Amino acid sequence: MDKQLWQSGDATALITEFFEQDDLKQLALDVGIYLDCPLLVLDDAFRVVAHFCPVGFSDKLFRDAVSQGTITYEASAVISKSSALCEGSADFVKVEESPFRRRFAPLICTGVRLGYLICIDTDGHLSKISAEIWRQINLILAKQLFIETSRQDKPFETVEDILMNLLEGGFQSSSYFRLQTAGTYLADFHPSAFALIDLTAYHSQYLGTRHLKEELGARFPDAHSFLYRGDIFLFLHRDSDVDIFFELAKEFGLKVIISEPIQDLFGLPSLYRAAYDALKMIVESRFHGGNVCSVAQLRTPLLLKNLESRDDLIFPELRALAEHDRKKDTQYCETLYFYLVCNRSLKKTCDALFTHRNTVLYRIGKIREDFLIPLDDPSKHIGLLIGVAILLFQSAGPDFFLRTLPQSDDE
Repeated sequence: MDKQLWQSGDATALITEFFEQDDLKQLALDVGIYLDCPLLVLDDAFRVVAHFCPVGFSDKLFRDAVSQGTITYEASAVISKSSALCEGSADFVKVEESPFRRRFAPLICTGVRLGYLICIDTDGHLSKISAEIWRQINLILAKQLFIETSRQDKPFETVEDILMNLLEGGFQSSSYFRLQTAGTYLADFHPSAFALIDLTAYHSQYLGTRHLKEELGARFPDAHSFLYRGDIFLFLHRDSDVDIFFELAKEFGLKVIISEPIQDLFGLPSLYRAAYDALKMIVESRFHGGNVCSVAQLRTPLLLKNLESRDDLIFPELRALAEHDRKKDTQYCETLYFYLVCNRSLKKTCDALFTHRNTVLYRIGKIREDFLIPLDDPSKHIGLLIGVAILLFQSAGPDFFLRTLPQSDDE
C-alpha cells in the first residue's frame, strides 16, 4: 500500500481491505502503513487489541504498552482529562516520558464508544492529514472493533471481562454469573468493599521510577485493579486499606471513593452506580470535603443532588426565605435546617450553629412570623426539612452536609 496516499485524501484501499477481510490486527497494520506512523488500538478498558510499529521506531512508553497489553494509568489520565475526547473529538497530547506527541481519537460506532486510536506523531505530519481521512479511518477501525466485540459466541477472555460485563448489567441472573466465574478467583472471592479512583487531577511524583499502577500493586497486592470507564476500580479487603488512600491521594493527586460494603459480588452494579455518582461529586469544583470519601459519608448530598432540580416541590415560603438570605446575607435557611434536624432543640441548634441562644431565638421568631414558615405543624416538618436542605445544597454545595453535629443532652 502506498503510505503517502493520505496526502491525496484517498482512503479507498483501506475501505476495500475492510470489506475483504475480518481482522482488526491486519487493519491496524494497514492503517499504520497508510498513515506512516506507529499506532495503538485500544478497547474500552484501555487494553491494546492491535498495534503497528514501523521498523526502527523506538519509544519506551509505546513498547511497554504493547508488551503489557495496556496503557499506563498516566496515559489513561490524559484521556480522562481531555474535554475534546470526552466530547467525542480527537486531541493531540504530549505524554510524559515520551518525546513524541500523540493523537488520541475515540472509536465510536452506533453511538457507543468502543475504544481509542492512538497515533504517534514522529515528525509532525499527522496534523496535515485531512479531517475526512481521519473520519474514514476512525469509522473503519470502530466498525471492525464493533464486529469483533459483538460476536455472540466470543467467550470471556479474562476475569476483568467478567467483572466489566457484570458492571454493565450483562448477567441476567446470579446463577449465570456464578457459572461464568467458576474456575476463576471470583468463585471464592469475598472483598469487603471497592474503591473508585478518578484520574482527572492525577499527577505522579514517581516519573521515571514507578507508575501509579505499580504503586497500587505494591500497596494493594490482592486488589485486582483495572480500568473501567476511565476510572481505576480495585477491591478492598481490610479496614486499614482505606488509610492507605489518604497517603496515595496526597502523593498522586487522586480523588477516591470507597463503596458501601459488598455483601454479594452479583450486587456490584447497584453499589457501583452510587460510588460513581459520589466520585463525580467530589471531583466537582465546589466540593472541598477531602480527596478520599465514602459513599456512606455522601449519602445525604447524593440524595439531594437527585432532587436539586425540583424547585417546584419546595414550599414557596422557603424559596422566599432563601432569596432573603441571598440578598441580605442572613442565615435563616441554615438556622431552620439545624432547628429541624435537631428536633427543634434550641440548645442543640445553638451548638450546631456556634451561635448565642438569643440570636437563634430571634431568627426562629422571624422565620415563623415574617416568613410564615409553619414550624408549629409537625405534618409539615419533613417537607420543610427536605426543601430547605435542597436550597442549602444549591447555595452551599455538598460540603455543608459533611458537618458533624454536636452530641448534647436536650434542655
